[in-house]
Amino acid sequence: MDGHNLSAHHIALIVNPASGSGRAGRLATAVAERLGARASVQMRSGSSPSESADLLAAVAGKCDAVVVLGGDGMVHLALQALALGDTPLGIVAAGTSNDMIDVLGLPSDPMAAADAVLSALDSGSARHIDLGRTESGRWWSTVLCAGFDSAVNERADRLRWPRGPRRYDVAILAELARLAPRPFQVELDDVLLDLSATLVAVGNAPQYGGGKRITPDGRMDDGEFAVTVVGPVSRFTLARLAPTMPRAGHIGHPAVTTYTARSVRLQAPATLAYADGERIGPLPLSTTCVAGALPVLVPPGTIGRAFSTPTLEA
Repeated sequence: MDGHNLSAHHIALIVNPASGSGRAGRLATAVAERLGARASVQMRSGSSPSESADLLAAVAGKCDAVVVLGGDGMVHLALQALALGDTPLGIVAAGTSNDMIDVLGLPSDPMAAADAVLSALDSGSARHIDLGRTESGRWWSTVLCAGFDSAVNERADRLRWPRGPRRYDVAILAELARLAPRPFQVELDDVLLDLSATLVAVGNAPQYGGGKRITPDGRMDDGEFAVTVVGPVSRFTLARLAPTMPRAGHIGHPAVTTYTARSVRLQAPATLAYADGERIGPLPLSTTCVAGALPVLVPPGTIGRAFSTPTLEA
């Protein structure tokens, strides 16, 4: 769909029609029409992650804003195309996990989110957020994890049943049954820690996994990561801590330690890293916080838990 109005705003709307069990595809025309009321909109849909990545790369730098309609996985793809560029990212969430809009303080309703994109464009309001970057050049936005939680992600990705969030419940139960701490080397800037851990989470934002505040001090405008290390714990303790994570109830537990660092290197045997819910790869892995790496369309006055201060001006 192409808008033909006389607006000064030219938006590329990139859709993952499969997000949210097809919800994004069903919403695409309505979102394009909402944006098109005040902007020129070019909408394209990607039938696979690689096709979406190609579409995002093709429009970066060639429009006033790139807006993605999908979940956190779609946002993760957009980072790879837009990081360190001048084209701002707009987010209309319609996925299974939408942590980015939560931490940025953006609306969860798609029509309200489209209005927020237009409001930010009208006022020239973009927040430049920090991003994590691995040594391979992979960008990530919320939390990079390794250990129990990345094993849960890996198992959930392999499951064909049940669909939706219930896959993660099944994966958690399966991984709890084989829970064991791992020997980690964690390098925080110039400090090297040798420790035994259940998981290590590197947070550029406070939360992951649909609202679990694993790194509650993570901020996207402070130039550093918040790091949470969960040491050896029993199955019972981990199962008891997990429901408290939406309110950061694990912080203060004797097995939980927190740190800050601008760069982090993780090493552990037979351990994968995930970030933004996406598979990054096996450890060892290094990642650095790149300050102000991505402009994101956030209306003035927005208060999101990823920021130290509200968005007060353009």
